Formats: sequence, structure tokens, C-alpha cells
Amino acid sequence: MAILKTIKFSILSVCIVGLSLSVSAQKSKELSFLEQMVQSIGQIPAVAKGDESIQPPAAPAGYRLELKGTDRPQVVDKEGHIFRPLVDVDVLVYYQLIDEASGQKTDVPNKKVSIPGEFKVGDSVNDRPEIIPTPREWLGHIGYFTLKNNGRIIIDNESYQVLKKGMDIFANDMTYLGDWRYTLDQGKQQSGAIYVSLDCNDKALGDEGYRLTIDQNIVLEANTPEGAFMGTRSILQLINIYGNQIPKGIMRDYPKYARRGFMLDAARKFFRMEFLQDYIRIMSYYKMNEFQVHLNDNGFKQFFNNDWDKTYSAFRLASDTYPGLTAKDGSYTKEEFTDLQKMGMSYGINLIPEIDIPAHSLAFTHYKPSLGSREYGMDHLDITKKETYTFFDALFDEYLGGDNPVFIGPDVHIGTDEYSKEKAEEFRKFTDHYLKLVQSYGKRARLWGALTHAQGETPVTSDNVIMNAWYNGYADPNDMIDQGYELISTTDRHLYIVPAAGYYHDYLNLDFLFNQWEPNLIGGDVFPFGHSSISGGMFAVWNDHVGNGISEKDVHHRAFPALQVLAQKMWAGKTDNLQLPEFQEMAGKLIEAPYVNVMAKVKSQGDVVLHYNFETSAKKDFSPNGYDLNTSPKAKWKKNKGYRFKDNSTLATPIEEIGYPYQVTFDITFDKDISPEAVLFSSANAQVVASPKDGKIQLGFKRDGYYYSFDHLIDANTPVSLAVYGDHKGTSLLIDGNEVERLQGKTKEGVTEKGDINKIYIQQTLVFPLRTIGDAQDGFKGTLRQLKVKNGN
Repeated sequence: MAILKTIKFSILSVCIVGLSLSVSAQKSKELSFLEQMVQSIGQIPAVAKGDESIQPPAAPAGYRLELKGTDRPQVVDKEGHIFRPLVDVDVLVYYQLIDEASGQKTDVPNKKVSIPGEFKVGDSVNDRPEIIPTPREWLGHIGYFTLKNNGRIIIDNESYQVLKKGMDIFANDMTYLGDWRYTLDQGKQQSGAIYVSLDCNDKALGDEGYRLTIDQNIVLEANTPEGAFMGTRSILQLINIYGNQIPKGIMRDYPKYARRGFMLDAARKFFRMEFLQDYIRIMSYYKMNEFQVHLNDNGFKQFFNNDWDKTYSAFRLASDTYPGLTAKDGSYTKEEFTDLQKMGMSYGINLIPEIDIPAHSLAFTHYKPSLGSREYGMDHLDITKKETYTFFDALFDEYLGGDNPVFIGPDVHIGTDEYSKEKAEEFRKFTDHYLKLVQSYGKRARLWGALTHAQGETPVTSDNVIMNAWYNGYADPNDMIDQGYELISTTDRHLYIVPAAGYYHDYLNLDFLFNQWEPNLIGGDVFPFGHSSISGGMFAVWNDHVGNGISEKDVHHRAFPALQVLAQKMWAGKTDNLQLPEFQEMAGKLIEAPYVNVMAKVKSQGDVVLHYNFETSAKKDFSPNGYDLNTSPKAKWKKNKGYRFKDNSTLATPIEEIGYPYQVTFDITFDKDISPEAVLFSSANAQVVASPKDGKIQLGFKRDGYYYSFDHLIDANTPVSLAVYGDHKGTSLLIDGNEVERLQGKTKEGVTEKGDINKIYIQQTLVFPLRTIGDAQDGFKGTLRQLKVKNGN
């Protein structure tokens, strides 16, 4: 009987499988026919000036076209309504073709339609301004508006209170750019002033769009404070590029993608709060609007003798619920992190905290080992235990609950990438629980895509959830869209920087990103422009190789050029007649942001940035730049000898530091009896030090918690001409103009449990500190005769 049941079941199974295959083949046939029908669809009928809507192209008999979106909803919205642009623009329209009998749908490749503008472009008018991102619409006029050094930012009476905070930032930023002293006022437009208003008739501009008219004054109009603030970033860049002669014209500007982001792994490398604040300023200056901070992670155990207990991990937020959880080598207080989010809100940046669970979770299992999975590794949580849920429910409540929550922004990210798929159902249950937990606090939940990798029957909510689509094998974007997720294109192959790791990108491929990428490209899948489920893009810096010596400056050196290109592509898309070399020339003229100089660029009229000959002058800079010493030296100077330094002597220069590539030459005589790691040069970020060794002097440097030294020793009590050359790959020591040692190429090996050898490439780089020569407590002893600083080598 049992055999008979088995036979019957097998026959039934074959029938069901055969039926499934038949249905699948039928659907595939129908879809293939649909795709053939797509090829027969013509163009959108031409639009005449005065038309209020676009008309769809003719659909084949038995089918209909449904308008799903456009790449310029500020010109043609998803209902097809037209909002008149300044000048003629092309709009890409996204339709779906629907079989009215079967209900089958397929995407139609974007159809282009030209929308007549309000004005015609005349001859001899000002070209599009060289700002980044480039404005979506520009009507050039003739001539220039002269910006006075002293003036007023006038806010319309009804908007004053809501705009005041942002305009205070704007006025302060103007001061940084030069001798611009502007005060806030309220009232009506006046000639020569900057006027800002939320009384904007152009409602199609949306939340971040703005209209900027430059004529006898500068008039900035927007629908929201966010849009007005975005407009101030454009005004600042105009001043940055053109000084007091601003090209006249009208700018109608708005983003192509709503979400334009950057993610920073602050777990495996600690970044000071000042660096995060700088990035809010930088991102805002280039109209990016989402900054995701990855707060916990761990190193790879093969570099720690395959011992989870010894493997580095960190959780960067202070915790009262779990004292001892917070990393001891760098963390953020609750107040600091809340203030950072508030700062982001003031600058139009949504700061998104990420607590990454249930993988990448070694920091938590180090704190409480019973949370760890003995089956899949201690960087995995054991998600079968009630104890794990209890622990993380309390952790999220610490930051989301109460009258004064730590996470005050609209979004919280719960991680969820790269967990073992053998526990797919438990993983899906865990993911669903924490998405809903975050939402229960009134937040929008975010996660990394993993639900294709962890396929199963357990439902995972997609309502009001945003997914980072990072790898199609982990989350197939078509399936995720069908399941209702909003996607942010964060694909690893295009947008992951892993500094000096030898995989993914050390520096992103800017040529590819500028010429071929937009967020509608997710992995190898290309979606129509205007797809409502793809809201933007985000690039990421992952500091996988813990202890590789990477500095904040090195990370910025990699991230900043990418940020400029991606800001352009996510705000403006592909811009006609703008090639990458021209764009990079534009980018090179712009500062990083007001009050930011992480690249450590120094203004100079030539390669020589400064040159002090202390044998002939105590303070004079012999370069053309006039960087004279302007403070009273706390070192003894003698003509024909130079400065004599004791261990508490100092000189302050006008320059904080100089970035890659540079060469710093100094003629010096070291005393033999200097203290260990005696400070020679210092800034807020680094120190160059000298130490006694074997009767001679060893030169080294300290930054970001790392100390590197040159093996080549220098004679004490002997005049010598030293030089340090630095670039983004390493640091060289030169004596009398000849390189004697290069710090570059050092590696650390790790062996996996399978016997594979992995390498970490140690970064021995230095942005050279110049603010202070010597130190009030731990300075070097000796005589300094000359200091010369050059850009390049």
C-alpha cells in the first residue's frame, strides 16, 4: 500500500511539474509576444507650445500603454502633465505595455519627447555656469551682476523664520569664500541684494528644486527650505568660480534622482567627528543628500590567527544599556551623534545610522558570546535564540525610544547583508522583526538586499522599506521591485571603494561612472529612466582591511573625486556636450566646501608654496605667496645661523598642512640628546618626529593612531639637508636631494583555514603637517636653517 501511494504521488508530482512547466512556457511565450509588440510602438506625438499634456504613442490593438514615470517630472509628471521649462528640453518617458486580455505587462524602452521652452536661446548670451552639479535648465542673459563685498540677504517676510537658520549658514559660508560680508534682513526685493523667498509659483520644482534669477539682483525662489538651501549652494559655487562677476541668467534646477548618497564604514576604521562634519559640508556643497554611517563591523579572522576572540571588532556608539559594548579606540557620544544628525538636517543631509545585524556582528558577540553562532562563526548572531531578540530589541530602544531619542532622523538601517543562507527562514523572520521594530518608532526602515540569497516562505515586509541593491545575486532587483521594495542602486561592482585591498575598487572608475552609469543601472540590469521604484544611488567606502594604515586623508583622496562625479550624475544625469576632461577641469576649480580643506590644498602662484631662509630672515617667505611668519616665535633666532630649538621651542606658520603630492625640504642640525619621538612638525592631524637611535637620529611620523619610521638614520650634530616627498601611495626620505628610502609596499599576510594566503597592503602615507615647528612640551632640539615647501616633487 505504501508503494502504491508512492507511485501515485510520483505520478501526481510529474503531472504538477509538467503543468508548471507548461504554464511557465506559456507565460514566456506571451511575454516574448509582448516584447515583439513593444518593437511596433512608435514615437510620442510632437508637443506644441501651449500643450498642457503629452499624448502617448499608439498602442497595438488589444493592448494599452500606461505612463509610469519620466526622467524630468518637473517638466512632465507621471500623469503626462507639462510644466513649461525655461528652454527646450528632451524628456525620457517610461511606459508599460499591457495585454488587456491576459494582464501581462512589459517595460517599453524610454520614449523621448521634446518640450518647448518658455524662452528661446539668443546669441552672445552667457554659457551654462561651471558649477557642479550642472543646472538642469539655464537661460543665459548678457552681462554680469556685480556682487558687492558688503550687502544683504533679504528674506521675504512670510518665509523669514523658516529660512533664517539656513540663510545664516549661507552668509557665514560667503565669508569663507572671500571678503563677502552679508547680513540677514527681511522685506522685499532690492537692487544689488540677494533675495530669498518661498513664495514660488513653480510648484513642479518639488522639494529640492529652486529657481535662481541673476540680473540687477539675485533672486532665489523655492517651495521649501530644502530647495532654498540647495539654491544657496549654487550661489556659493558661482562666487567660488566667478568672484564678484556673476553671469546673468535664469536657472531652473532640480534633481534627477531623489536620493543621492554616500556610505562610510566608520566601524573598521574610526573617523573623528570633525571628519563626519566635514563630509556633511562637502556633500551639501555638491547637492548630495544622504549620508549613511556604518556603526559596527569586524575584521577578517584570517588576519588574526583565525581566532574570533582576537579578531578586531567595533561598535562606535556610546551605550548605557550595555556598558562596555562601545569601542575603546574611538566612539561617538549620544549627544555628538544626535548633534551630527541635526547638523545634517540644517545642511539638507539625511544622516542614516546603520546597526548591521545579524552578520558583521562580532562586536556584539565579543561583548556577549552567547549571542554568537557556533555553526556559522562568531561574526554571525545566533538568530534562533530568544536571547538575541531580547538583546537587540533593547539596543534599538536605547537609540529610538524615550522622550529624547538618539536617532532623530527619518531613517534607520538594520544591515542584514551576508548572513548564511542555510538559515534562510530564520533570517527572514529576524529581518522582518527588525524592519517592523524600527517602523514601530515612526521611522522608515532600510536594509541591504539579501532576500534572493535567503529565499524562503517567511514573509518580509516591504511597506515603507528602502533596500540598498548591492549585488544582484543577493537581491535580484526585478524580484525586489515586484515585492514592493524601493531600491537605491549601491552595486558593488561599480560603487564600492575598499581602500588598498586589491579587490573591488581602490579608486572608482570615473570614466565609466561619468559616461555610462546612472542609478537605473543595477548590476547588469538596466531599468527605464523614471522608474518609480529606483529612487537614487549611493556609493560606499568599506574599510575591510583593519589595521592597513589607511588615514582619513587617504579615504577622502579616494572618495572626493568620486563624490563630485556621482553628484553630477545623480542630480543632472548625462549632460549634453560635457565630457569628463572638461568636467574634471571644472571640478578642479571648486573648493571641497566652505570651511573644508581635507585635501590640504594650499593656494600658490607656482610650485613653491613657501620658502623660509632663516639664515637671512626670521619671518619672511621668499616665495611669491607671502606666507610670512606672523606670530612671535618661541625659538631663538640668530642671523646667519637660523632658529635654535630647545625641547619647548615653537614656531607657528600660516599653513596647516600640505596634501599630495608635495616635497618638504628642511636644512637642519639635530642635537644628539633629543627625546624619543621629539616633535619636529605638527598639525591637528599629524606629527613628524625625530628619535635617538644608535647614536644617530631616526625620522618618523604619526597620524591616525599609526607610527611609521624610516630605517635610514641621520647623523646628529651634523648639518644636513632633508626632504620628505609624499603622495597617495607612500612617503620618501631624501638626503641632499637623493632618495634614500621609500615607505611603500609593506604587506601583512593572513592564512585562511583552507590554507589560502591573503594580504593586507599597509598604507604608509602622510599629509605633511606644517602648522607648528617644534612643540611646547615634547619638541626636538637642534638648529633649523631653511624650510621649503613645494607642490609636486
